[in-house]
Amino acid sequence: MANIASAKTRVRRNAKRTRINSDRLNAVRTAVKKTRAAIVAGNKEVAETCFKAAESALMSAANKKTLHKKAASRKVSRLAIAIKKM
Repeated sequence: MANIASAKTRVRRNAKRTRINSDRLNAVRTAVKKTRAAIVAGNKEVAETCFKAAESALMSAANKKTLHKKAASRKVSRLAIAIKKM
């Protein structure tokens, strides 16, 4: 365990950030899964609605540095291509 005050603060801060980032990443994964499920089901309207939520979640995670911006853009692009192919 940390003995110095600043080290104790960092331990608390890191735990908080880990929790926040984990929750944000889980929301992204859920949104992407819902979009992919709608694509597989062949329901274009639902897929487009889910895609908007997924895109928003991905870009939000990228802006907050939870996810790399190029990784987020790549995922959005691939989802958009999959929806266009429907």
